[in-house]
Amino acid sequence: MMEPPSYRPIWVAKQDDLKRMVDDLLRYPTLAVDTESNSLFAYHETVCLIQFSTGEKDYLLDPLSVHDLSLLGLIFADPQFEKIFHAAEYDLICMKRSFGFKFANIFDTMVASRILGRPSIGLAAMIESEFGVVLDKRYQRANWGKRPLSTAMLEYARLDTFYLIPLRNRLITALQENGRWPLAQEDFCRLCQVNSPSLVNGAEAWYRVSGSQDLTPNQAAILQELCNYRDERAKAADVPPFKILGNKDLLEVARSCPQTQEELYSLTNISSTQIERHAGGLLQAVQRGLHAKPLYRPSYPRPDEQYLNRLDVLRNWRKQTGHSLGVESDVILPREIMEQIAQDNPKRLEDLAANMGTVPWRFEHFGGQLLKLLQPPPA
Repeated sequence: MMEPPSYRPIWVAKQDDLKRMVDDLLRYPTLAVDTESNSLFAYHETVCLIQFSTGEKDYLLDPLSVHDLSLLGLIFADPQFEKIFHAAEYDLICMKRSFGFKFANIFDTMVASRILGRPSIGLAAMIESEFGVVLDKRYQRANWGKRPLSTAMLEYARLDTFYLIPLRNRLITALQENGRWPLAQEDFCRLCQVNSPSLVNGAEAWYRVSGSQDLTPNQAAILQELCNYRDERAKAADVPPFKILGNKDLLEVARSCPQTQEELYSLTNISSTQIERHAGGLLQAVQRGLHAKPLYRPSYPRPDEQYLNRLDVLRNWRKQTGHSLGVESDVILPREIMEQIAQDNPKRLEDLAANMGTVPWRFEHFGGQLLKLLQPPPA
């Protein structure tokens, strides 16, 4: 069992503290990093805490108090420093969006575990398996935007990075022994290029609601107005939209098209408290929707049959290859690259190489097989 830290984490909440922290971090070629955000508690999600561990010290940086984090950007973008994350994609997206950071030389313990074909890839499960330590995950969905943070929350946050360096050391040994270290490096490089997902256009919000496909065009127009109302209230209250009204609530209103508060009370999903709070806004949104143009779901041309056949062949190959290597199928070939190959239908190895430019290890090991799969059967 690996003993938990006996020293206190260092709280960083001033610009001078940040400078001293960065000066210390620059002494270490390998750093463990994590973030905590307030996605469940704010309309615009914010990075509320950034944790660092060096193996000798643990830092907890408060970005709500330290507003110029440009010194950190230099470390994140420098390939000389390896930054260890667990499930890095979300952290990278949040930090790119909030601070404009760029990243190089990432090690992701979850990605490494998937490439090794391990069944448990959650951080708590991995730490318990490797070090015999049971982490308390009760603060995983806590409000990290509140201040002051409790002692228990601070300890939770520091333990999310404390074990990452020794965990990385064990995983890299296993990757090298299995001949999968180059594959892991390939995926770590791809992670550095991850971008924030595009924001949903407000005028398209209605058809992102699960169940909206069953609405009539007139009901869809009402649902769009209901989404607009919910979004306005969420923005004003600085809370996520789902904390105003759930999607099921909006769908029920759109389907039933209530005209009075009494009719709202007859609905089954919405509580009386919600009706008292939102009756006026909901009824006005219904009226706007009734007078709006009917809305239709965007139509996309169906892919041609040959593309679908190629995609099916690639999917089957990917699944079988993953099974033989003891990993999930997307470890063998990422979905977006598989779909691009099926779309382009390369005829030559150099054309396939263009499709697989970001995954050279996979091209080297699987390129010949993939090209052969795409060839039409002899007449």
